[in-house]
Amino acid sequence: MSILVFLVIGLIALVVGGDLLVRGAEKLALRLGVSPLLIGLTIVGFGTSTPELVTSLQAAFAGSPGISVGNVVGSNIANILLILGVTALIATVPVSRTTFRRDALALILSGLLCLGVVLSGSLQQWTGLVLIASLFAYLAICILAERSGKAAALSSQQDAPTPPASSHWIIYVALLVAGFVLTIVGAHYFVRGAIQLATLLGVSDTIIGLTVVAIGTSLPELV
Repeated sequence: MSILVFLVIGLIALVVGGDLLVRGAEKLALRLGVSPLLIGLTIVGFGTSTPELVTSLQAAFAGSPGISVGNVVGSNIANILLILGVTALIATVPVSRTTFRRDALALILSGLLCLGVVLSGSLQQWTGLVLIASLFAYLAICILAERSGKAAALSSQQDAPTPPASSHWIIYVALLVAGFVLTIVGAHYFVRGAIQLATLLGVSDTIIGLTVVAIGTSLPELV
């Protein structure tokens, strides 16, 4: 099977899988009465990041750490420049200044943490624990801010979603499972094709991770 076929199959499975994952999780959350802000911060945020997570894990297991780390760094660059840029070209996006300050600060701090980890030269278990603990701390701050009414300005700008009444919750769980399976399969083929592409072009797997893999796994965020 050619490199192009691996990349195309993997990319399609990643995009479709990520989309199904987000749709199922979002509808299930709405049915459970979760607020739009928390859906965006948790379910949509984590759901659209699943391709990056699975792809990086697959690359690490395949012995290509450059793709694993390059995918994460490149995806964050693509999220800010590509995703926000294309979205802004299509439609004006209103932003709450209070919430933006909080999230921008979290973005800067997470970037500095990433820089520190990269400069250290290796990813170890304790660094993973620090990064995950920082994530949960950020989510806790967001939840507390919403409960105290600090995030009411952002929530009021969005139309209150109505929980879907016709479909059963099992359908949404099935979407979640299907999306997760497709994401894993897509990541496997995509990483395999990316490794072969790096070998063919004679470049490091880090360059492929920063470019081809990063943009490919960022497509669910764009959608």
